[in-house]
Amino acid sequence: MAGPDRHQEVPARQAATEGGSQPEEKPSPRKPRATKKTSRKRDYVCSVRLNDDEKTQLAAAARATRTSLPAFLARSGLAAARDLDSTAAAIAGHRELVTELFAARRHLGQVGNNLNQIARALNTGAHPAELDTVVAAVQRAVSRVQAATDRLLDQR
Repeated sequence: MAGPDRHQEVPARQAATEGGSQPEEKPSPRKPRATKKTSRKRDYVCSVRLNDDEKTQLAAAARATRTSLPAFLARSGLAAARDLDSTAAAIAGHRELVTELFAARRHLGQVGNNLNQIARALNTGAHPAELDTVVAAVQRAVSRVQAATDRLLDQR
């Protein structure tokens, strides 16, 4: 073949014979990639589903620790697994807090119903005897929600 063969402006190397060996090239100087010891290598893949808020929080935490999200999840999960007593206590405390908030919500719903009945009676000119009891119940419910909210904020 006469003249240089060009493919996208790069000269093509021609084989000595068609399908034969190519002229020797100098290997590019590459650093060998550091490999993990086989005992430390992670071979298993676990899939985790997250909502947008969870992913944003975890990605920010991973960036703050200068690790990838999968590495952060693995390390934090392992840290929690190493200290099962405090992890179980944190989970139980969270469940207890959620249970308390749901109970307070039910209580507020019941008190709201009583307040509606009292408002109806007051609008007709009556003075219900339960007024003081309902007001006290409202104050207890508000205190209960405030205490649960404070505990939730203290956990962060």
